[in-house]
Amino acid sequence: MQIIFESILPIFLIVVSGIVLKRLPLFDKGLWNGLEQLGFYVLFPCYLFVTLATADYADIEILPVTVVYLGAVLLMASLLIAAWPLFRARGVGAPQFTSVFQTATRWNGFVALAIAERIADRPGVAMVAFLMGAIIIPINFINIGLLIWFGGGRKDFTTVTLKLVTNPLVFSSLLGVLAAALGIHIYAPVLSALDLLGRCALGLGLLIVGAGLQVSDALEPRPVTLIPVFLKLLAFPALVVVLGLIAGLDHTTIQLLGLAASVPTAMNGYLLAKQMGGDAPLYAAISTIQTAAAFITMPLVLALIALF
Repeated sequence: MQIIFESILPIFLIVVSGIVLKRLPLFDKGLWNGLEQLGFYVLFPCYLFVTLATADYADIEILPVTVVYLGAVLLMASLLIAAWPLFRARGVGAPQFTSVFQTATRWNGFVALAIAERIADRPGVAMVAFLMGAIIIPINFINIGLLIWFGGGRKDFTTVTLKLVTNPLVFSSLLGVLAAALGIHIYAPVLSALDLLGRCALGLGLLIVGAGLQVSDALEPRPVTLIPVFLKLLAFPALVVVLGLIAGLDHTTIQLLGLAASVPTAMNGYLLAKQMGGDAPLYAAISTIQTAAAFITMPLVLALIALF
C-alpha cells in the first residue's frame, strides 16, 4: 500500500500545483496554450521516441503478453464504441464521448514503471517498458482515429490514415519502435539531448492537466465522469487478468499485467483532447478523479490478484 501511495502522490501533487499556478497572477494567460503546443509537438514525442528506442525487451513472453493486453484494449474500445448510441441518447456529445473513450483506454505507463520497479525490480520494469512499446502505437492509433472521426471533416481512409501517421505522438512512437527493431545506433549526444527534452514532458504534462482542470467538475462529478473511472480502474484490470489466466500466463506476469491495467489514464490524452477537438476539461476532471481513486483501487486490484 505504501509503495503505491508514494508512487501516485507525486503525480497528484503536480496536478494540484498546476491548479494553483494557473490561478496565480504570475503568468501571462497565453503561456499555458504555448506550453500545451510545446508538449504536444516536441516534449512528448521526444519522450516516446527515447523510451521505445532504448527499452530492453529480453526475456519477455512477447506474443502472449501482447495478445492479452492489446486484446483487452481492443475489447474495451469495441464495447465503448458499441455503447456510443446509449451515450448520445443520454445527452453526451461527441467531444465528451471522446474524452470518456480516451480515459477508459489509455494508461499511465510511467506510474506503472515506478511501482513495478519496487515490486518486481528490473524484470518488472522490463515488462512494463515492453508493454509501453507494444501498446503505445495501437492505443494512439485507436484514440487519435476516434478523435478524427468524431471531430467532423473528411473521414475517408486516406485522410484518416494520413492524419494518424503524421500525428507527432504516433510518428515518434513508430520511429522509436523501428530504431529498436533494426538496432539503429543513435549518436549518444543526440540521444542525451532528446532524453533531456523528454524528461520535461512528464512534469509539464501534469502541470498542464492541473491548469486545465475545472475544480468544480472534479469535486462534483457527473455520471459521465464516473463511468470511465470505473471502467479504467476496475473493469479493465479485471478483463486483463481474466485474459491472462485464459492464456496460461504465470503469476508474476499476470500481476504485472494487472498492475499496468490498473493505473490511471495517461496525461498526454489531455493534450490530444485540447488539440483535436475533444472535451479537455472533462478529460482533466476524469484523470484527476482517477488518480485520486487509484490510491484505493490499485492496492485492491493487486490484493485480489495475489488472492486468486
